[in-house]
Amino acid sequence: MSLLGCRVNQPTVLAFDVFGTVVDWHGGIAHEVDQLNCGLDGAQFARAWRDGYQPAMEPVRQGGQWVTLDVLHRQILDRVLSEWGRDDIDNATREHLTRAWHRLPPWPDSVDGIHRLATRFTLCPLSNGNLSLLTNMAKAMGLHWDCVLSAEVFKAYKPDPRTYLGVAEVFDVPPASVMMVACHPEDLSAAAGYGLPCAYIDRPLEFGVDVEPSRAELPMGTLEVPSITALADALGC
Repeated sequence: MSLLGCRVNQPTVLAFDVFGTVVDWHGGIAHEVDQLNCGLDGAQFARAWRDGYQPAMEPVRQGGQWVTLDVLHRQILDRVLSEWGRDDIDNATREHLTRAWHRLPPWPDSVDGIHRLATRFTLCPLSNGNLSLLTNMAKAMGLHWDCVLSAEVFKAYKPDPRTYLGVAEVFDVPPASVMMVACHPEDLSAAAGYGLPCAYIDRPLEFGVDVEPSRAELPMGTLEVPSITALADALGC
């Protein structure tokens, strides 16, 4: 565990990024693709699908009509399948794959760590995933959230300030009382810019065993830990 800069005051609310931070999106999607036995390389396909994630949200960020992540995931899937020469994959299989994002497995420390943190803090996801996706995932994983928040609630995708500041508004606390927990430095940098303290969870296997995630600089004051259970230790849970 390390702390960058001065120690932050302890928050009352913890808001979690989900994809990569709480769940293993790469391992989950790769497994589901491999289970189809349709000749696709699950590990590579998972990364190709995820590569379309940020660009697909950009029209909404630029003021376009709101679209849920389920819809965007399906649009990206259709495009990637076409680029891979697999227009033969039928609609039922595509729908099954799109719903795989609702079934992603947690990292080994996630469930225990979140349950421990819930004894002392108010917990919620703050994800670009839609409400049904996050609710289904939490139910399947046995995750304890006090409230499910997402980009869908605020009709804005991170890093829009309405997402980070929206958590503070929902719980009627100042931004300094909401800690953003994520494995993505850019997510934390945005949150810190709006006054939220931050915790970084190191997830070296987010993109699979053969790809090392890029590591941007973390905001000053970020609490840096190797797991969610280690975060619980650091926060006295």
